[in-house]
Amino acid sequence: MDCFTFDADDESQTRAFGAALARALPERATVSLCGTLGAGKTRLVQAVARACGVEGSQVVSPTFVLIQEYQGRRPVYHIDAYRVRDEDEFEQLGPEEYFEGPGVTLVEWADRVERCLPTDRLDVRVEVTGEHSRRFEVRVLGRLDGTILDRLAEAVLEADDRVPGP
Repeated sequence: MDCFTFDADDESQTRAFGAALARALPERATVSLCGTLGAGKTRLVQAVARACGVEGSQVVSPTFVLIQEYQGRRPVYHIDAYRVRDEDEFEQLGPEEYFEGPGVTLVEWADRVERCLPTDRLDVRVEVTGEHSRRFEVRVLGRLDGTILDRLAEAVLEADDRVPGP
């Protein structure tokens, strides 16, 4: 599988998807997040962080701070490249320290600094499909283990089994 797509009908399904993504990610994983303003990138980061043991209310968009570090059962590094002028400014933040760190690094607006990101990463495209619905398209880039997508699909199914139906 080279691409996994998940359609979330509402924010609770986005949270479930984020939790499944957190379970599928290996240590030292970098996730690039791309989507329009308000697409749900930060909501997804909140869900991943919560699943990693971080208090959900701690996770906010780092737009003005640029990098937030959260400690949970596993560290979560949240980088926002929206206000970064160029790749040189991004490099000055020292992102390689996070990419090589023991946790999970999530980069919002990653398309702005794509050449600075590790070649081995997960790419998540977030698309607004309705007022509360989103489409998440996930691809493995570089030499990252392609079974991540299989683990993600399994984790999504497990989460779906735990959610009571109508």
